[in-house]
Amino acid sequence: MSTPQTTLSGAEREQAVTRAQSTYSAGPLPWIIKIVVLGLLDAFLVMGAITAVASGAWWILAAIITLLVLLNGIYLPPNRFLPAKYLFPGLVFLSIFSIGVIGYTVYIAFTNYGDGHNSSKDDAITSIQANNTTRVPGSKAYKSTVALKDGKLQLVIVDPATKKVRAAADQEVLTDVEGAELSSIGGIKAVPGYEVLSFSDVTKRTKEIAALKVKLDEDPNSAFIRTTTGSASYEYKSTLTYDPAKDTFTDAKGAVYHDSGKGSFVTDDGKRIEPGWKVGVGFENFKRAFTNPDIRGPFLKVTAWTFAFAFLSVASTFALGLFLAIMFNEPRMRGQKIYRVLMILPYAFPGFLSALVWAGLLNQEFGFINEVLLGGARIPWLTDPVWAKVAVLLVNLWLGFPYMFLVATGALQSIPDDVLEAARMDGASTWQTFRQIKLPLLMVPLAPLLISSFAFNFNNFVLIYLLTNGGPQFQGTSLTAGHTDLLISMVFKVAGFGGGNHDYGLASAFAIIIFFIIGGISYLGFRQTKTLENLN
Repeated sequence: MSTPQTTLSGAEREQAVTRAQSTYSAGPLPWIIKIVVLGLLDAFLVMGAITAVASGAWWILAAIITLLVLLNGIYLPPNRFLPAKYLFPGLVFLSIFSIGVIGYTVYIAFTNYGDGHNSSKDDAITSIQANNTTRVPGSKAYKSTVALKDGKLQLVIVDPATKKVRAAADQEVLTDVEGAELSSIGGIKAVPGYEVLSFSDVTKRTKEIAALKVKLDEDPNSAFIRTTTGSASYEYKSTLTYDPAKDTFTDAKGAVYHDSGKGSFVTDDGKRIEPGWKVGVGFENFKRAFTNPDIRGPFLKVTAWTFAFAFLSVASTFALGLFLAIMFNEPRMRGQKIYRVLMILPYAFPGFLSALVWAGLLNQEFGFINEVLLGGARIPWLTDPVWAKVAVLLVNLWLGFPYMFLVATGALQSIPDDVLEAARMDGASTWQTFRQIKLPLLMVPLAPLLISSFAFNFNNFVLIYLLTNGGPQFQGTSLTAGHTDLLISMVFKVAGFGGGNHDYGLASAFAIIIFFIIGGISYLGFRQTKTLENLN
């Protein structure tokens, strides 16, 4: 039976609003606090909008404006949009830290972002010119010094013609500096707003200072100023000439490099100059993962091991945990509480600490396992591909069985005694009772936990990183990956965080592939477990 709909007139609505205001309004102080907080948030967002305009980040600008409108539209009117007032903060954080991160990962997966392609085309052109310079014969010498400003190294010079002091950071254009204090011989003693480095500091940072290049003006083909000693600088000219009209580089031998459309300058015969810049590459990273033999081989081996590790980890920890739970659930056993406390002790220690301890225990030369328990054996637990996998599974069994023991103990105690008593009266053996009654009933609450445990072990980065660091490494491949690497740790290495080259595009493509694998397994697993609900 439907509820009759009532329509409020304008006066009635105003009365309802007035009653709501009298009910929810908390006085002038909360109102003042709200206005102040809103003002601070608005100021912060306006500052972000100005920065976005300066950087040409139009998508970020649109997001900030949307957030600004929603923020004031929801919180400024008193006693309206009450549900939105509570939901808005959560939705904002969800958008930034979940949806935003996923969206950015997807975006990076379709680009060539990584070493050599990590900036814009304009930055790449400047870097190419700066990285291919030679000293201009007979160029004048500049009195100079090296200073710090806002944490960045700055080259400060005195123009010998105008006596003006100018300064700039690496690959930036020199600008005039006022108020500099010069010595009697024209050297730079102090510069307002700059921290002039001492001789000892210059000596410690020789490599950074030698790599410092500043531009005389905005002309892309203008000379650079460089120094090796800090006290004297000279003009350097790029050996590559850039033609903005044709968008090409020409070297001293006449070779012409043009924009390849893939984020780099190349000649007609394929010769490339570095660095390049970030561009969209479509499905190229996904194609490389499955078709490039140098990547496909390690990728498939790591994928197979990841599935094996996740399955064997869940199976072994569940089997041991369930066995111990059944054994300690026997009412005739004495000291059950003490045994149960001992069983969950590994669960009480932080997993990362246990992994580090086990890495020491399994050391081939000096580890406790080989030296004491195995009488001086030399088993290469962490350096042989097979033994390393065995070690990873054993350590994960140590870390994981207490959790399975706890959940299995709880599930066992939820099985009604009359069901088990009826089975005994019908003459069922212990094995038949376990296989046909206990296990099916246990799987009803435990199946979702096993699926989530599989997903956790599929991405068990901490154990792999701390115990074996994915090693031993694959031989004969340029991809940084090892025999015990999981997909997630391989992604970490491909992204360059564990050393080696950075390839964020390929790493993001791997991350998306992992997402679909985990999502597919979880969907199929939870759909299959619905059939267990009929047991209730």
